[in-house]
Formats: sequence, structure tokens, C-alpha cells
Amino acid sequence: MAWASKLLFIFFLSIFTIDPISSYKQHPLDPLSPEELNLTQTIVKDSFPSSNNTTLTFHYVGLDEPDKPVLLSWLSKPTNKPPPRALAITRFNKQTHEFIIDLANRSIISNHVYAGYGYPTLGIDEQTEAMQLPLKYDPFIGSIRKRGLNLSAIVCSSFTVGWFGRARNRRVVKLQCFHMNDTVNLYLLPIEGIQIIVDLEEMKIVEYNDSFKVPVPNSEGTDYRLSKQKPPFGPRINRAAIMQPDGPGFHIDGHTIRWMNWVFHLSFDARVGPMISLASIYDSEKHKYRSVLYRGHISELFGPYQDPTEEYYFNTFFDCGEFGFGLSAASLVPLADCPNNAVFMDGYYAGQNGIPVKVSNVFCIFERHAGDIMWRHTEFDIPDVSITEARPEVSLVVRMVATIGNYDHILDWEFKPSGSINIQVGLSGILEVKAATYTHSDQIKEDVYGTLLAENTIGLYHDHFLTYRLDVDIDGVDNSFIKHNLITKTVTDNSTARKSYWTVVSETAKTESEAKIRLGLKPAELVIVNPNKKTRPGNSYGYRLMPGPEAHSLLLEDDYPQIRGAFTKYNVWVTPYNKSEKWAGGRYVDQSHGQDTLAVWSLRNREIDNKDIVLWYVIGIHHVPCQEDFPVMPTLSSGFELRPTNFFERSAVLKVIPPKPVIWPNYNASP
Repeated sequence: MAWASKLLFIFFLSIFTIDPISSYKQHPLDPLSPEELNLTQTIVKDSFPSSNNTTLTFHYVGLDEPDKPVLLSWLSKPTNKPPPRALAITRFNKQTHEFIIDLANRSIISNHVYAGYGYPTLGIDEQTEAMQLPLKYDPFIGSIRKRGLNLSAIVCSSFTVGWFGRARNRRVVKLQCFHMNDTVNLYLLPIEGIQIIVDLEEMKIVEYNDSFKVPVPNSEGTDYRLSKQKPPFGPRINRAAIMQPDGPGFHIDGHTIRWMNWVFHLSFDARVGPMISLASIYDSEKHKYRSVLYRGHISELFGPYQDPTEEYYFNTFFDCGEFGFGLSAASLVPLADCPNNAVFMDGYYAGQNGIPVKVSNVFCIFERHAGDIMWRHTEFDIPDVSITEARPEVSLVVRMVATIGNYDHILDWEFKPSGSINIQVGLSGILEVKAATYTHSDQIKEDVYGTLLAENTIGLYHDHFLTYRLDVDIDGVDNSFIKHNLITKTVTDNSTARKSYWTVVSETAKTESEAKIRLGLKPAELVIVNPNKKTRPGNSYGYRLMPGPEAHSLLLEDDYPQIRGAFTKYNVWVTPYNKSEKWAGGRYVDQSHGQDTLAVWSLRNREIDNKDIVLWYVIGIHHVPCQEDFPVMPTLSSGFELRPTNFFERSAVLKVIPPKPVIWPNYNASP
């Protein structure tokens, strides 16, 4: 019967795969469709001389979202829908052009040439072409022969060059090459000593140096494919399946998702991946949906490595702005990346030639039945009565994976019936390593900027700083940011046997500077409130920020990577809403000078009290590699939560209806 079960699974998978191009009524926040991407390409292309537009390349095409007041007006009275507009960032004749396209009228609203520091997101095609250049470059071929390596087993990867006080005035990437010696785990086999710089617009190698230092590490035991594993094997994962006889507990209409008491909009963006919009939760006592999050997404990932040597100092990545999370999205694998009850959605982005590229199964949406408890209580103290009430925790997860070079980033947005939104990131894949002559840690007498993981292999120290942009609208647009500081009080009047206690002293941030917080320095509850609306007992409606583990940048503030990544100086920022301030590292991150970042915007110190505000949260991870990260890295997770705080009149989960009972073999119903 195994074949029948497989056919049944394929049948259900076909039912639960959602095509975003369907007959539903398009929403103003929907991602651009393939037809709209094609139209954008045509309009932009026609604006340049046809005899010379072979130099035209597209580096970002996405929705130019409507102004927030316009969209909110449409939501309250959906008659005049905002017309769809596209933002296109292109390169033409070594210049960066920004277009705003009116897709309804098929016209250009604006065309601006950007002349400041920095370049657009790298294109996939140009990186692929650049990575092939060394294989036909005589000096590189000679270097490979000198090392006794097989040219046919060489793979190169592109790395951004950053900025270190000197502007290059040309779009370039560095190439690091690897040798696949009986393994596909190429990132563990770097070819050291060769430095290659490629001009992307001339598409040629403009700098080359070979200082031949150390051999390529041994590849034995590094291949991660199951077919290549040899005994003894590890533990076997038992088969498991989530049974949902009534089908999924959520409904998808285009890009709008409804589940339990939640409704929200999900879209795909080439730069940041998943975008959650218009997240509202139903209040059964008020008999209406109440807004929580207008728009939320990851904004930037800053990943500085800590090796300052000539070969590695430039490894200070800004993954969203330089490479694009959406451009790097991986197609999710059923039953591996997502459970068997998952529903899949496809995504589209504009390729470097402007033609739409489809990413199949870019999102999965599923109900998580993890065996956790939503709430419970057992009552022992009532005489002759035994009461136990419990509800299982079930949540809804939206997932995407972005694979940029050696690292895989698992992005989860989890919605709970309690009203919480849990935002998690998982880091997996392959460590970045450098080759060394050491075979044992006792041989190391100097700083090697990492951990010796295996013979001749050092895993480099590095950071992950993931900045999220959260345009919160707590039951309305005008909100405030409050720090409920926990203060120790001393008892001095002998009125009690206690000598101390703690209490809450609240502080409302009036300006941006008052809202900047480095977590872990003093205890505080951080809450976004709507000061204009109160509960019956008189508390402001609010949502609390529940931080994860704290980490701060350890780089000097005047270090060039930290100037560009200054938005990681604090874990929490609050700014007034500004449609153009959505990418924390700036619009043009590649080789930027840090001139257009969240840290720079906040220098204006604008008012944020009882305003339309945006919360920025920085997840920080200091990564000291260990041997368990080699040759593949178990997922390392971190995140934070937005949790209702005096938002409801009482617990939102009190009246949650439990699932129908089921009978399974290992359950004993007898006391």
C-alpha cells in the first residue's frame, strides 16, 4: 500500500499548492505578477535608446507600495483602489537609474539617476558569469597547476569588497575559489593565496595575485549527501505525519491568509523575501478585527567576519542589500523543509534581463502541532473535586529559506491564538573556513581568528545581526513606545519584614534618541501602546517586545564595516513612519559608505510619541564555531516575540475550543 499512500500525498500536495496568479481580486500590496514584471521591463527598456540598451540590467523590481494613508483609506472604503506602481532599479552605461512606473497607465512617473556612494543589489547572472572567468584565465590556470589541483573540479564564488576608506569607483566583486576533491561540500576546501577581483561591467579580471600559502584541506568525511555516508550511521528519524481530517485550518485567498483569529497579507520581495502586512486579530468581545502590524519584514543582515588579514578582512556582508534574500530564496522541499500538512506558494522576481523568474514553493504555510501546551491548570485544593483543563498549543507558521553562499537562513513568522507573533530565524548550512597548516590546537601560538575544526581547517569567528522592520499599528496608527523600567526599592520605615522590593517606573520615549536601547544593561518591559485607547480598568492597549538573547556589535564605531552597519549599535530603534525608510543598510549597500542607514536617519531625532511609528529590532548572534558545526551546521536559532499586553480585556485563549479527541495506541485512559 506504500504506492497508494504516495499517490494520495501527491494528490493532496497538488491541491494545497497555491498559484498566486489566479482569479482573485488583486490586493494593492500584492507582489508584482509575472505580467506586471514583464510590463515593467518593457516600459523601462523602451525608455533607453534601442541601439544601446544591451548594457541595461535590472537589479531590483518590486512593488512601489501605496502611501500608507492612501491604503488605509482604501481599506476603510474599498472603492478607489490605489493603482499598482513598480520601483525598478537598473544599471545602464555604468549609471544607476531609479524608475517609478505607473503600471495602470503604462507610463514612467519618475526616472532618477543615482550618483551617490554605493551600488544596487548584485545580479545573479553577472555573478555567475564572473565566477567562470578564472577557469579561462591563464594566470589562474597556472596557479591551479602549481598546486597540483584539477581545473575541472574548481568552483568559484563571489564576495563583495565592502568599503575601507577608499572608493573604488567601479562595480567589482572578489572571487574565492574552492576545489571539489571527492565532495560537493566545496566551502570547506578553499584555495588559499589567490586574490581575484572582477569588474562586473567590463566583465573581466582587473586584479590578480597569487601568494601560494597552504594546501587545500582534506575532503574526507565532508560530503553531506546521504548517498555518500558510510557506517557507522547516526540515529534514524522515525516517520511522522500530521493528520488533519478536516483539511487545513487556514484559508488562502490570493495573498490574504485567514487562520483562527488572525488575518494577514503575505507577499514576496526580491530583496527581503517574506513581507507580512495588515496583520489583524479578531477580538470576540469587541466583535471586530483589530490591527497589530501594518507591515513587517527583515530589513538587513550584517555579517562581519573577524579575520583582519589581507585575504579575509573584506568579508563583512550585508546579505539583503548586496545579494537579496528573495533573489537567493530556495525552493522548499516537502517533508524536509516543511511538514506534510504544509501549503506552498510560488514567488516571482525580475531576472537581470528584467524577465520574470519563478521560484517554486518559495513559501510554505502550515499549522504547527508541536505537542506544546497553550495553557493548562490542575486544581487540587477544592475538596472532593479534581479538575484539569488544558489546551494544546497550535500555531500558524509562514516559512522561507534564503541560501546565500555557504549559509542557509530559515525565516519563520509564527502566529498564535493568544495574539502573539513569534519571529524566528534559523542559521544552517556550511561554515566559512580558511585553510591552515595546523593539525592540532597545541600548535597554534598566535591569533588565528577562529577555531581549529579539523586538520588544516579553521572556522572563522563571525557575527549575524538580523534587523527587522516592524511598522506596528496597535489598534490604530498613532502609537507610543514605553519603557517600563524595573527599579529596586528599599524599605526604610520598618513597616514590613522585607527590606526591598521592585516596582515599575514607566518612561515614554518622546524622540528617537530616547527609544534607542542596548538590551541587557538594565531590566525593562518594552511596550508599544495606543495611548488614545484604554481597557475598562484604564490600561493603554499594547503589545510587548519579548527579546531573545542579547548580543551587541563588538567592533569599534569608527571601523569601516561598523560605519556601514551602525544600525547594529542598538538592539531596539523606534522611528516615525517614512515610506522610504525600509532598508536599514540603505538603498545602495554594495560599497556604500554608511551614508544612508537607520543610524543616519535617526540622527534627526524626530518626535515619536503618539505618532505613526516603526519598531526596529536587531537579533544578534556572536558565532564561535565548534567541531559540531563541521562539516554541516545544525540549525542555530534565535528570535523575538510580539505579545499582547493589555490589548484584550482578558485572556484571548480562555474560550479556545480544543480539537476533537482521537484515540491512539499508547494512550491509557484509566487513572
